[in-house]
Amino acid sequence: MRLNFAALFLALGLQLGGLPTLADDAMIEQELDQYWSTVVHYLAVGDYEGLVTTYHPDAVLVSESLGTSYPIAKALVRWKPGILATQAGEAISVVEFKVTERLFSETTSHEKGMFHFKTGPIGEGVPDADMQEAYVHFEALLLKNGSWTMVMEHQKQEATLAEWQAAQ
Repeated sequence: MRLNFAALFLALGLQLGGLPTLADDAMIEQELDQYWSTVVHYLAVGDYEGLVTTYHPDAVLVSESLGTSYPIAKALVRWKPGILATQAGEAISVVEFKVTERLFSETTSHEKGMFHFKTGPIGEGVPDADMQEAYVHFEALLLKNGSWTMVMEHQKQEATLAEWQAAQ
């Protein structure tokens, strides 16, 4: 009995064809890292409309500290004055992300990690007490339909500075 290796490889290729290759994985992870860099940039420069584009139109914010869940559109309205104040040079909005776990495919990603957010007015005579700062554990679900957008932002419990520094 002769084995038909070409048929065997073809059959294996068809069964494994839906799995991304390592090169594909690296490209997808680079795209996801770029997504987070884009969010950082939009907040740093106060680009409200740009930030809106990073969310899916039906995205949801889950906030453990507020004990609620609601459409991200509502959160964006709440955040808008601070973002526009950053654009006008009246405030600072800085966010950093550390993604510590990522489960993904070509079009979906579940991200876990922490973010560090700092915001407040800037200028002479502004007391440090006016600056708000937080380290927060988060999870996010992202979809890719042309570009990556977040469909769920789950702000979990606060993190400590030690947890932030230990995160890779």
